[in-house]
Amino acid sequence: MAETYPTPRFGAPREPKTPVNPGSRLVLMLDFVTASHARAVSFLVLCALLLFLPGFFTIPPVDRDEARFAQATKQMVESRDYVDIRFQEDVRYKKPVGIYWLQSAAVELATALKLPKAELRIWVYRLPSLIGAIGAVLMTYWTALGFVTRRAAVLAALLMAASVLLGVEARLAKTDAVLLFTVIAAMGAMSRAYLSWQRAEDDAHPPWSWPAIFWTALAVGILIKGPLILMFAGLTIIMLAIQDRDASWLWRLRPVWGLMWMLVLVLPWFVAIFWRAGDAFFADSVGGDMLSKIGAQESHGAPPGVYLALFWITFWPGAPLAAMAAPAVWRARREPGAQFLLAWLIPSWIVFEAVLTKLPHYVLPLYPAVAILTVGALERNVLSRSWLARGSAWWFAIPAGGSIIAVVGAVMLTRQPAFVAWPFIAASLIFGLFAWWLFDTNRAERSVLNALVAALMLAVVVYGIVLPSLTPLFPSIEIARALRNVTCVGPKAASAGYAEPSLVFLTGTQTLLTDGSGAADFLRQGSCRFALVEQRSERSFVQRAEAIGLRYKVGARIDGYNFSQGRAISISIFRSEGTE
Repeated sequence: MAETYPTPRFGAPREPKTPVNPGSRLVLMLDFVTASHARAVSFLVLCALLLFLPGFFTIPPVDRDEARFAQATKQMVESRDYVDIRFQEDVRYKKPVGIYWLQSAAVELATALKLPKAELRIWVYRLPSLIGAIGAVLMTYWTALGFVTRRAAVLAALLMAASVLLGVEARLAKTDAVLLFTVIAAMGAMSRAYLSWQRAEDDAHPPWSWPAIFWTALAVGILIKGPLILMFAGLTIIMLAIQDRDASWLWRLRPVWGLMWMLVLVLPWFVAIFWRAGDAFFADSVGGDMLSKIGAQESHGAPPGVYLALFWITFWPGAPLAAMAAPAVWRARREPGAQFLLAWLIPSWIVFEAVLTKLPHYVLPLYPAVAILTVGALERNVLSRSWLARGSAWWFAIPAGGSIIAVVGAVMLTRQPAFVAWPFIAASLIFGLFAWWLFDTNRAERSVLNALVAALMLAVVVYGIVLPSLTPLFPSIEIARALRNVTCVGPKAASAGYAEPSLVFLTGTQTLLTDGSGAADFLRQGSCRFALVEQRSERSFVQRAEAIGLRYKVGARIDGYNFSQGRAISISIFRSEGTE
């Protein structure tokens, strides 16, 4: 979209004036930070922190995956057993031990620094994800340097940092942000080996740094999420070998020594867990978790094309630019750089679209390839001038739609219009509007920078202000607060009809998850006991209490919304007689 100039006043000179565009100053800032690698890295770390920290400390534990990971880690720290993985009495063998070790280290460090109740602070468990997300941004920059200039590499890293999907994963205590870091590191090292072979550089003495990074990243990725990282690397290698009819460049990665090093890092824990649990881990992890995803696991089935549809939201604000870059990328598909990035992207994307189980974060390790391809087209000034350029309106549509949803959600759930968020909403809309109105393929960089600022403002609105205020979505917090305010020592709890992992994490590993009758029996066993009974289980609780002659008192009632099940809930807290 062409830039417009104000109409000159009568008698004023008619030379065009500098248009009002906040992107101009942002471009000057980009000029400054790309003058050296040190400035670029410092700038990217700062931007990543600004994008990831809103809500990081204040959003309560999110059901279900985050709370399950955190609770399993908490039990690992409590038991001092760093081999086995359990959620209460049940084994949790869906993923290897890597993320639990990282989260345990964060809890132990916070405890050593005298942080009160570190084991109950969910943000402590999120620290590996935050570090992994920042590392992924920096690894995107490092990987992009093999394909584009430093300036474009910074833009690629910023597109990853601002992407909606990475912003979500950076705030969740689970595997995906750390896995992304390992995948980009491995693919960045592999790309350097491949491109040096394409350029016919020194074959006799390839550097050891590339294979060291590649095989170490593969080993850590396996410990984080099993063999998934091998799929990304393996499919890329196969595709390149087919296209080039040659795979001799792999020797630059020193596969013999590398495989030995990877096994040294990976095998000890796998041997230890096999010694402890036999083949149960491999049966649950490979057969019960990974292979079951070929079907519609846990009601997450969806048809092919879902990831492509979600891409417009999950990779915003980079998605519109990626669409404009697509024709140029396809024309350049035979160039070595584009060939490698497309081999990274396309085969794995097809696999994920073909598999019935679909969750948005599965394709996250493919987004760095999209970001680098996109900025490559931007740098060459070959973005599409066709109808695809109309997609720049998406830079304004997402802040507008996201802000409306956030405010309406706050009003519906809390009866408060979230006035604190409104200045940030306005800023997000303004920068999104500038990104759209002032877009021109010759000045696309300015619009992208405006869109990145809009993404930052939107992150403050959604994660920093609105989500933490939606207390009805997090009933476990209110329940835990009610139990902390009791006067008896060592309260014990049983929950009937509400069995979310966040409840166990916040109220204690020994919390009993049962039904209404079981909650009544539990309450009868002594004092300082509390039954948390969801409204749908109250009838069976009362009937059992009458049958066994249980005398109890009714405490608080907590109303909320269980978004894991998609329904409103109402939980009564009953206490045994004589308990205050």
